[in-house]
Formats: sequence, C-alpha cells, structure tokens
Amino acid sequence: MSKKLQYSQEHCVRSAGKAMQNTGMLFPNAKVGIAVSGGVDSFVLLKVLQIRQKILPFPFEFMAIHINAGFDPTNHAPLEEWLKRENIKGHMEVTDHGPRAHTDENRTNSPCFFCARLRRKRLFEICGENGLTHLAFGHNADDLVSTFLLNLVQAGRVDGMSMNESFFGGILNVIRPLIMVEKPHIIKAAKLWELPIFSNPCPSAGGTKRSELLGKLDHLCKDSQTGRRNVYQALIRWQYEKQALDPKDIISPKEYIEALKQKKANEANEVNGIIGENKE
Repeated sequence: MSKKLQYSQEHCVRSAGKAMQNTGMLFPNAKVGIAVSGGVDSFVLLKVLQIRQKILPFPFEFMAIHINAGFDPTNHAPLEEWLKRENIKGHMEVTDHGPRAHTDENRTNSPCFFCARLRRKRLFEICGENGLTHLAFGHNADDLVSTFLLNLVQAGRVDGMSMNESFFGGILNVIRPLIMVEKPHIIKAAKLWELPIFSNPCPSAGGTKRSELLGKLDHLCKDSQTGRRNVYQALIRWQYEKQALDPKDIISPKEYIEALKQKKANEANEVNGIIGENKE
C-alpha cells in the first residue's frame, strides 16, 4: 500500500496537475521525455509525473533522459538504479560537453551557457530519435523569478519562463510542470520520497548570476516577513494567467471519461450488429 503523501509532496503533485491541466501541457497518448540532471528539481519532476500518470484520465508515456556532462562518467549510477527499480524507461548518455566548455573552444560564453546549449541541442535530438511529443524540465518558481529578473536587468524586457511552449512548428512541446512550486517544497518532497539525488561534479557549479539576483531580492525584502513570498506569488500568478487556457479548451477529466465510455459502447454496438447480421 502506498504511503499517504505529506504536505510538500501533495503540493508538488497538485500544483503540477493544475499547471498541466489548465495550460494544456499534455494530451492523450503524449510521449514525454523528462530531462533529469540528477538534481533535486528534475528528480522530483520525474516522481511527480510517475504519480500523475496514475491520476490523469487519459494515457501518456514518459521516459527519463540524462545527459552526463563528462566530468564523471559513472555519476548517474544512482538514477540508473532507481529507474530500474521503478520500471521506468531511461536514456543515459555520457558526453564531453562539460570539459569542452572549459577549454579554448569556448572563448566567448560562460562554461554554464556553453554546456547548457550543447545539452539542450542533444535533448532535442533524442526527443526526435524517440518520437517524443514533449520535453519536460524541472524548472521551479525560483527559476521563474530569476529568469524574470535577468530579463529585466540584462535584456530590458518584461518576460518570464514559459510553462508550455511549442518548438519546431509544433512537433515538440517544452513543458515545465513544477514552475508554480517554490524550492523549499521541492527539497522537502525529495527527502520524503528518499530520492537518490547526486551532486554535480562540474568545477563551475555554484554561484551564478541567477542566484546572485535572488540574493539581492532577499536583501530587498529583508525588512518584510511576506515581501519575498509576495514577489514570488505575483510572478507565479502573472505567468500562469498569461498561459492558462480558455475554460472551454481545457480537457475535463469527467467529460473525457464519458466520451471514452460512449466510444467503447458505440464500438461494441457495431460489433454486435455485425455478429447479428452474420447469424441471419
């Protein structure tokens, strides 16, 4: 018997479900690739989609995709073992993206930008090779807020991070089911699920411009008990309202199930009618 979910686990599952349904992230028989780095965000997303697969009224498939940056070729062993235990399909691949990002080949960009670009390109290729319709990332509310601040400060534009975005003429949808969930809930949920999170061995891991901006936001809100949370909730609502579907376009679980029952009943009637004709 499965254990009852505690608050942070339930929050992750429900928030992802709300985002998925109300922004039209998935459709029946979708094939989803989950980009799993091994960090807490993507691992929790993997677990959440495993749970939501049993909740959604229509079927969808998913597989984990891990791109090893090449600093430690065996680093992803905990993920591989977990996938086997959970009977989840996975694609593991060791690359040289990380070491290349720290060589003279990369003279104009930060190592993180260079490596991420190569990783994203390979993820898209793997989706095409496996006939996937969706690519899911574990970005959370912290990523939404930091992206908004980066766009505002560095690009001079007001923009966040899409929840559901179409690529290549609609062939592939990039989705972010956890974008409404704040980091502390994700960390707590990962501990409760006892997920085998593993560390990033990259020498450039750690401080980034994103974390620096979030630190400045915390400093700005230090004299207010609710200031930081208000900023987060405002941006989450803003991003959600930008992409929420018209209610008439949302797939209703009840309506979907009723339509499915009616379809099966019609097919059964057709078969019975053919059998009756043959008997005559």
